[in-house]
Amino acid sequence: MVSSIQVIRRDIPDQDIKGGERLHHLIQRIYLGRGVNDLRQVDYRFTHLYRPTGFQGLSQAAELIISAIRKQQRIVVVGDFDADGATSAALMIRGLKQMGALHTSFLVPNRFEYGYGLTTELVDELVKFKADLVITVDNGISSFNGVKKAKSLGMNVIITDHHLPPDELPPADAIVNPNCHHDEFPSKALAGVGVAFYVLAAVRGQLRDAGYFSANGISEPNVSRLFDLVALGTVADLVPLDENNRIMVEGGLRLIRQGQCVPGISALFAVAGIKQQEADSNALAFYVAPRLNAAGRLEDMSIGINLLLTDDPVEAKELAAQLHDINQQRKHIQQDMQTFADSVVDELKQKSDLPDVICLYHKNWHQGVVGLLASKVKEYTHRPVVAFAHEHQGSEFIKGSLRSIKGIHIRDVLVAVDVRNPGLIKKFGGHAMAAGLTLKKTNLQLFQQAFSEQVKHQLAGQTLERKVVTDGSVDSSDLSLHTAELIRQAGPWGQAFEEPLFDDWFIIKQKRLIGEQHCKLVLQTTDQSKQIDAIAFGFHPSQFAEESRQTHVCYQLMVNEFRQRRRLQLKIEHIIK
Repeated sequence: MVSSIQVIRRDIPDQDIKGGERLHHLIQRIYLGRGVNDLRQVDYRFTHLYRPTGFQGLSQAAELIISAIRKQQRIVVVGDFDADGATSAALMIRGLKQMGALHTSFLVPNRFEYGYGLTTELVDELVKFKADLVITVDNGISSFNGVKKAKSLGMNVIITDHHLPPDELPPADAIVNPNCHHDEFPSKALAGVGVAFYVLAAVRGQLRDAGYFSANGISEPNVSRLFDLVALGTVADLVPLDENNRIMVEGGLRLIRQGQCVPGISALFAVAGIKQQEADSNALAFYVAPRLNAAGRLEDMSIGINLLLTDDPVEAKELAAQLHDINQQRKHIQQDMQTFADSVVDELKQKSDLPDVICLYHKNWHQGVVGLLASKVKEYTHRPVVAFAHEHQGSEFIKGSLRSIKGIHIRDVLVAVDVRNPGLIKKFGGHAMAAGLTLKKTNLQLFQQAFSEQVKHQLAGQTLERKVVTDGSVDSSDLSLHTAELIRQAGPWGQAFEEPLFDDWFIIKQKRLIGEQHCKLVLQTTDQSKQIDAIAFGFHPSQFAEESRQTHVCYQLMVNEFRQRRRLQLKIEHIIK
């Protein structure tokens, strides 16, 4: 049986936040628990963005781009098939056009034909584009052979990426990646779209210093107006929201809320049925990004990139509708796969001890959705999970998506497996928490064994007990709509700057099933001073204690708006007892 949840309350330093005297006491506590000790750390003005000091390759990349613009060369942006890749490509092309580039286009690999990155096969497509300068966004750091081939064909290549680099870097003309060895840029948490933003800012800066804009009658671009794309890509890629990323995300959210974003983002809010004027990081993560990602998972991310590039609201509406339909297909495919995975989880529930890793494969699974499947199983088992699907019909290879938990750096695990088992993995790449790989179907059992061994080695005797970190208890007087609104305004929240999660005991007054798998409750505080509505998505009423009994839950404060009435609602994330 899966181990019970251990609640760990954040340590709150016994200090005040410098300049935070007017902050609500609960907001102060929340910030202190996340390492904020100066109000400047949550002052999201653009002037507080990190300067590009020590950002290697930035000047060289800007010089190459400026040369291509001045010579009116053909610039092709090579993107990726997820939301970070799509926003990166759209941002780069929009920015280049604002700088005066006349011949820009993009190429994004279809994951089912070419796989990830600048492959040698994709270079053949670039030849058809007659590319003079190739700029990769959100990919390329592992594309040694592809870059080598492009260079041999006379193309200049700039890599902009944020993924962890291999030991040997590709022979590109410039590489911009904050995670490359010896790079001194202070934020290693940039998403691919954040790296692309810094490249464009460097191009703008060099052109301004050279008097280019005034000499050519071009209005100097305000690159901060591209933060709507940066916000979407950053939140979608689940990178840590350090101080620098929070500045860009909040700046982008302001543009979105004010209706000053690209038409494509507005159209995605519309098809999702979410109020754009109340946009926050949750709206981007759970409603907008999945619709954009669906194109890359099932079809062609070109649809998503074109959506983010168009300035025509009518075209944006049509493309967003296409993405919405594709996302519905994704949900159906995922549900079928989830049914199988649920049966696996049901079997695991009967075991007294879970294995250290969960490895899943089915011949009928869709490779575009196995990552979502792995995430769902990981949530229940609190184990690193890898889910495999066939590369394509008739292929001897299978492609896997891995999702990890805190404390297990999944890419490092793959590196160790690869070093100790040469040739076992055809290719792999990723982050600490998510990765992908390709191997022969006949090697699946051998991989599972090697993978499990390396996870055990990285655990070094630690147990895989499920731990939930909370911000502690909330006084009854602070359980209010006002507090919920203050928390929402105190964001943006996200990875490594988590939305506040509290734990408390309540008395269950009412509970009932809504839909097929959600529970609606009325909870009473233990001092009996308040009754509050609550919602538990994915929970059945039978999982809660009986009415009039007490329950210990982890929850978030949220604003529920229904028929133009705003009320406090607790969103229950975990049942402790």
